Amino acid sequence: MRKLWMVVFTLILSGLGAAAAVAAPNATDQPRTMDHVIDSVIKNEKRANQQIKQYSPLVETYIQNLKPDKKLGDVIAGDKYFLGRADFSKGVALVSLTDTNSKGPKVFGSIGNFFSFAMQFLPGGFLQMIFIDTNGFDKQHYKFDYVRREFLGEVRCLVFDVTPQENSGMGRFLGRIWVEDQDFNIVRFNGRYTGGGHSSHYFHFDSWRTNVQPGLWMPSFVYSEERELRYALVKKLDFKGQTRLWGYNLGQAAREQELSNILVETPVQDDTKTANDLTPVQAQRSWDRHAEENVADHLERIGLMAPRGEVDKVLEMVVNNLEVTNNLDIDPEVRCRVLMTTTLESFTLGHTIVLSRGLIDVLPDEASLAMVIAHELGHVVLGHRMDSKYAFFDKLLVEDKDTFRHFYFARTPAEERAAGEKGLQFLNNSPYKNQLGNAGLFLAALHSRQKEIPSLISAHLGDRVRVIADLKTAAPADAKQNPQMLAALPIGGRVKLDPWADKLELIKSKPVGVGTVAEREKMRFEVTAFMPYLTRFGTEAAKPIVISSAELQNQKNN
Repeated sequence: MRKLWMVVFTLILSGLGAAAAVAAPNATDQPRTMDHVIDSVIKNEKRANQQIKQYSPLVETYIQNLKPDKKLGDVIAGDKYFLGRADFSKGVALVSLTDTNSKGPKVFGSIGNFFSFAMQFLPGGFLQMIFIDTNGFDKQHYKFDYVRREFLGEVRCLVFDVTPQENSGMGRFLGRIWVEDQDFNIVRFNGRYTGGGHSSHYFHFDSWRTNVQPGLWMPSFVYSEERELRYALVKKLDFKGQTRLWGYNLGQAAREQELSNILVETPVQDDTKTANDLTPVQAQRSWDRHAEENVADHLERIGLMAPRGEVDKVLEMVVNNLEVTNNLDIDPEVRCRVLMTTTLESFTLGHTIVLSRGLIDVLPDEASLAMVIAHELGHVVLGHRMDSKYAFFDKLLVEDKDTFRHFYFARTPAEERAAGEKGLQFLNNSPYKNQLGNAGLFLAALHSRQKEIPSLISAHLGDRVRVIADLKTAAPADAKQNPQMLAALPIGGRVKLDPWADKLELIKSKPVGVGTVAEREKMRFEVTAFMPYLTRFGTEAAKPIVISSAELQNQKNN
């Protein structure tokens, strides 16, 4: 007998990580002078530039244009979205999955021709921000000044200011780098490229890398921001953007390990759960299930869907709560999966409910999550099927760049209305029926912001989040006066992404007391800076840095 599960869906605005030093064994092969450290940094950076050419990660850039507001500071005034696959075989290139127009010179965050009055972001420019300098990152072109030691999460780092030498050329990096203190890999750099001209501009950015394998730090996150950048002679640009990279391994290691485990198993007897043939109804259900599994597996293989993990289990607990309290017995069982993208969308693949990572990020509480899942569960219960043609493998043979044109799982308006009514019925019989105030606030906030965030709410594979009228009007009357009412979280407020294996986890951090959060800090649906809690791959103890205090002080004074 199924039980009613209470899901811990903690409200997270931001958190603080405790930095902890790791004990280290003696090491004789470590650099002993600052010059040796810098030489190691330069050598490792050149190696990193070569290593990344072996990979073709997915690259997602989401940009929000800003305008000033007297009460709230900067508010969203429009947005842009791009998703593509990196191709480093011929420099820094992207193959678009969203058909974003990226024609023109591939410069660093260009905003278009100087004489054009139309602003254009080039996605390739934001991808360039994962590199410090691909041609000449050395002592001949840069000056390195030691600043201090600093922890980024659990990783102890040396911090350097990096300045281009005189006459070193255009496009050099000017800013600060953080170098982990075991092998001296750069794990973060913050600044901008120098130079530029009338036809291009270099934006400020903060670029982070993740330790995905022993000794391998791969680009994962880039936050970019610009204020009052003038273009087209008189216009000014204010924006902030997030770039995420993932899909370096695309689960290949896990599949190879699974195959190895199967091959080494002792001989087993081929037993089946039943000796009976399937009835036509059972056969149709099995055929439909095969189609949805084929699609989910294909999306996972190309990096658009996360492997099954802890976030799926949380979603399925909410499904279980709705099923138990509504006396639903659904066969085959309802599963949940997560789309890796930031755009806010949800849909069903037969009996599989799919929510995007971005949608899970911004939902303020468990009842709001239940609202979205109840709507999709309505499609399942009403028998709104997917196209069973995907049970044929050849229907999945499509190039990555054609994915969003080939697969489409949106519903008709009539099906959406029916699912909304059924979902509301499920909610009214559920343990969430007295907790839907925030869900109403979320829908109201989404409805009021839809003109400012059209790219964020434009679904690629399924449906955008629907505004249910009965819930939208359920918001508490004193919501504006109550500081504890949060309509939506910022982008990235709840889910953490592993860029190597594509695994998703709920962020575990100490929440900020909502009573202490100013109105402008609530940042509904907004882009914020990345501050990941860095850790080292595995549990290997740190190695010591053997550099004298005098050497550090001399370097800082010079």
